[in-house]
Amino acid sequence: MKEKLKLFIKENFIKEEKKLFLGNMRASVLEEAECLSIDDYINDNKDENKFQSLLFKYIDSKNLKDSDVYNKVNIDRRLFSKIRSDIHYHPSKETIILLGLSLELNENELLELLESASYSLPKNNYFDLIIRFCFINKIYNLDDVNELLYDYNCKCL
Repeated sequence: MKEKLKLFIKENFIKEEKKLFLGNMRASVLEEAECLSIDDYINDNKDENKFQSLLFKYIDSKNLKDSDVYNKVNIDRRLFSKIRSDIHYHPSKETIILLGLSLELNENELLELLESASYSLPKNNYFDLIIRFCFINKIYNLDDVNELLYDYNCKCL
């Protein structure tokens, strides 16, 4: 598993030159967006708490109880209740990853859930690459994920 992770990181880690190129692409997209009024842009692109509805869609589709989800990865019941009841609550990236592990999401589902809360898994740091690797390889056990993170001196979940 660890050798497979090393190869994955080697193949997917984005180097500085790629980041500069991606930054230049973003700048050209922003220049095009400046033609719109800011109010029009916000109204056309605002998502109304897509995270909450997407999370509970995944929970329902897997026929799980809330307690099954939060207990599996040691998320506090009160925190989960806040996610369920407060449409304005914005969970941390780590909480969303824990929920993804609990729900055993695939890579695309996790990326969609993260994006719905304005997060991503860029390929320019070990933590995000290891998380991506775990979801690609269906490594959902929190202890196994934390062991891989620890091996690369990353913050554990």
